[in-house]
Amino acid sequence: MSTPVVEFDVITLFPGMLTGFFSESMIGRARTAGLIRAEAHNLRDFTTDRWHITDDRPFGGGAGMVMKPEPLARAIDSLRRPGTTVIYLTPDGEPFSTPLAREFAQIPHLLMVSGHYEGIDERIRETRIDREVSIGDYVLTNGTLAAAVLIDAISRQVPGVLGEEKSLTQDSFHHSLLGFPQYTRPVEFEGRAVPEVLLSGNHGEIERWRHSRQLEKTRQRRPDILSKTIQPS
Repeated sequence: MSTPVVEFDVITLFPGMLTGFFSESMIGRARTAGLIRAEAHNLRDFTTDRWHITDDRPFGGGAGMVMKPEPLARAIDSLRRPGTTVIYLTPDGEPFSTPLAREFAQIPHLLMVSGHYEGIDERIRETRIDREVSIGDYVLTNGTLAAAVLIDAISRQVPGVLGEEKSLTQDSFHHSLLGFPQYTRPVEFEGRAVPEVLLSGNHGEIERWRHSRQLEKTRQRRPDILSKTIQPS
């Protein structure tokens, strides 16, 4: 089997959340083909006390618990190697996006840290985290699902992972535009017909129609990204 293009390691308290994700659909096929490697590591395996404690009360008081620095340091130091980028999934990180997915797809080893409770000890963020990433302006119970989102989006950028490479260029947010409407058989459903242009066989007209629909949808739903639009050649 060939060397994976990108390798993912996830440090989490809930590795079972990734078991099915790693074995199904596109990610499962990419792993089988050796295009990517993805593994989850239980943070409790890096504790040294008999109770496998990974959290403690925050200094200064406050609600919730904070993940202890010692197990995280051991886990990161054990899995990190030359060329690794360590990513902490956190609501206050930089927003995740397609350009960021493309950037991360060029990095051979991504080590992701899934936070839980009220987050991780700040000293770990200061000494062992290279990038902090958020998948949206909301809070999850832990960062494991966020790690799965990154792995899925990044893997799509790895050559050979998608069954049809053109799918990548037709995705929403490619060229900063939302996706165009899609239709399949039957030609008519509940009185609604497929637009005639899609049945014409005129690929130039089809591309222009799709682009106009993308512009219209983006203008209506996401005008904030429209200024970034790259016009097709």
